[in-house]
Amino acid sequence: MKLKTLEEILKKKSSKTEFAILTNLENGNSEIYIPGTSPEGEFSKYANEIEKFFKSKKNGVIENSEIFVETYIKPIKVIIVGAVHIAQYLVDFAKSLNFEISIIDPRGYFASEQRFPDIKVINKWPKEAFEEIETNSNTALIALTHDPKIDDPALQFALKNKFYYIGALGSKKTHENRCQRLSEAGFTNDEINSIHGPIGIKLGGKSAPEIALSIIAQLVSETYKK
Repeated sequence: MKLKTLEEILKKKSSKTEFAILTNLENGNSEIYIPGTSPEGEFSKYANEIEKFFKSKKNGVIENSEIFVETYIKPIKVIIVGAVHIAQYLVDFAKSLNFEISIIDPRGYFASEQRFPDIKVINKWPKEAFEEIETNSNTALIALTHDPKIDDPALQFALKNKFYYIGALGSKKTHENRCQRLSEAGFTNDEINSIHGPIGIKLGGKSAPEIALSIIAQLVSETYKK
């Protein structure tokens, strides 16, 4: 690999740009592929296959070729509202996955750096906290507090900004009450029904780590549906 190409790769990684490295395993030639552009030279005839690899977030050798595609996808932002016990397990699971975690909780005794080392913790109410986080349709929200004063503003923000995944912890009755409040706030049935509530896939577990596992499994599943 040429030094210039390596320097460009390091630059793109540091800026969290999405790209792929194309390598001809036969001769060692490499090229950086940017989504939305066309690969050049010896890689140009594999344009469709390269795009498929990138969209599927996969690495591998293109069939019947010597072209290896290695994708670099921008970390998905996951915002956890509520620095509760379950959140600690969620963070542990997320560390080995391609998620960039932020935690919002105005209750300082819950949201501390001691409980969540090396994680961005914002001790503010959701309306203020979201001013510090850049979000888009590739962002996910996990609401865990059970407190409408904290969860509801976050859910409303996520719905308005079309987060790809929105989940909220609570019983069926809690979720029914939540949906009623959102309806009264002007959200449509389709918007409200996009919320995963009660959150998580049905594993049958009751403990904090089991609930966290069910949430992270659902999040991963929805991520690959994007």
